[in-house]
Amino acid sequence: MEHGVTRLIELFNGLFAESYNTRLVAGCGEPIYLPADNQTPYNQVVFAHGYFASVMHEVAHWCVAGKERRLLEDFGYWYRPDGRTSEQQAEFELVEVKPQAMEWIFTQASKRKFHASADNLSGDEHDDSRFRFAVAKQARHYIQDGLPERAAAWSKVLHDEFGGELETDCFRWLDEPKN
Repeated sequence: MEHGVTRLIELFNGLFAESYNTRLVAGCGEPIYLPADNQTPYNQVVFAHGYFASVMHEVAHWCVAGKERRLLEDFGYWYRPDGRTSEQQAEFELVEVKPQAMEWIFTQASKRKFHASADNLSGDEHDDSRFRFAVAKQARHYIQDGLPERAAAWSKVLHDEFGGELETDCFRWLDEPKN
């Protein structure tokens, strides 16, 4: 596992295991959210291959998901793998803006670098500048107007542990796209 991931698991589980019956779990394959069932009495945010960035991304999805979505495997979202058409990519990007904005904030709080990901390397050629702008705009909104409760709590724990910054200046690198 990457450096710091074991600590992320401890922090997340310490914060949310009792209050939300949810645990962060290192997985061997693709990330997934698994609600509690007869075999496992707690919800699982399963992240990929011990990667720090995967923890940030999957926790962000969990923080975005409302109570009803947290009852569904993978929050009830579809996922088409790499190789999406332009239309599929546009749909993918719509549902990724808020989680990636939160992921950016979590990453900043952890003193790490964030990389927006349109996650479609072998699909139709696509300019993701509008997507990156939308992520930056949403992150700025969260910084200025506040994060949802779970995301705010997670950000604070990350900031307290790793000492990262949460400043809107970090979003100035991205100018609004033309057209």
